[in-house]
Amino acid sequence: MNTVKVKTNMNTRKKTHEAPSLMRSFRRLLLLLGIATLPACVRRSESEVVLYTSADREFAAPILDAFDRAHEPTTVARQFDVESTKTVGLVTRIMEESKHPRCDVFWNSEILHTIRLQKKGLLRQRKWNIPAAWPENMLAQDGTWVGIAGRARVLIVNTERLPDKDQWPTSVMELSAPKWKGNCGLAFPLFGTTTTHFVVLADLLGEEKGDAWFREVASNAVVLSGNKQVAQAVASGELAWGLTDTDDVMVEKENGKKVAMVFPDQKPDELGTLRIPNTVAVIDRGPHPVAASLLADFLVSKKTEERLTMGNAAQFPLWPGASEAPSIRAQEEKSVRWMKVNFEKAAEGWERWSARWKEIFAKGV
Repeated sequence: MNTVKVKTNMNTRKKTHEAPSLMRSFRRLLLLLGIATLPACVRRSESEVVLYTSADREFAAPILDAFDRAHEPTTVARQFDVESTKTVGLVTRIMEESKHPRCDVFWNSEILHTIRLQKKGLLRQRKWNIPAAWPENMLAQDGTWVGIAGRARVLIVNTERLPDKDQWPTSVMELSAPKWKGNCGLAFPLFGTTTTHFVVLADLLGEEKGDAWFREVASNAVVLSGNKQVAQAVASGELAWGLTDTDDVMVEKENGKKVAMVFPDQKPDELGTLRIPNTVAVIDRGPHPVAASLLADFLVSKKTEERLTMGNAAQFPLWPGASEAPSIRAQEEKSVRWMKVNFEKAAEGWERWSARWKEIFAKGV
């Protein structure tokens, strides 16, 4: 931090104990003149670090409490957002504050909008404390963000409405199948992990095929406000099945609902199951850079990831040798074949596709 050096002519014959008193008088003079408000004179407190996060409070709070205990007296000032548009709202706030950042660290429960911040130059480049073999698509090419603890995009099936397992849907692409018209559902694709999923599908399917499929889905499936609402609609029997996240399925299973989880698109000629990570990034020019680095490394640590994956968050670890939740592993009949995706490339289509989806899907919400 730059500091203003001020020379003071002091009578060397005066007693040295008078110097602190003179300095206090000089500081008071600066305050009266307003000079102390200059950025170069401001010392930022590192006893606090500001976090914006779209992670669910019930999963994030215990982890942040652990950071507070381990790094006392530094504490995390937490900004949660609980609406279905939570990620978009926090990202918009970071953009609006870009000239005078208030946020130090952004913990996003998905990845697309983190990449939007990256492309606008609002994230700090840094070296992350992760193994060299980290999955390539889970680390920004410029080092501005890192992915951890991914959730899978899965199908939730009501086993009372569909008791015969052979009749269960096995692919995300079945959202457009006429046989499921009005009996399958998805979240509005302008928010949350559904946005990321659709951006990836748009990139993989291409312009013409993608546009046709999205329009078929809009006319065939029930569009709800969020992934949680999709899981609840299936659990209640309102829908036979839907597209959601692993954690939403596990909540319904733990509530005793007659539902099953399907990892979609596992055949050799299919796309595979999409895994969407949490992402952690440090905001460029944030107010507490030292504490921000401490928090970022804490969130990306193996210990933190295991807390996410072993708990009810129902997520998949990226750290080699990290423990995986038995509740999730029990759902898998074999190892999941993950979709191969370049998130940074796919995100380039966000602006174009989001405008189109607003027109295509808005009537369904």
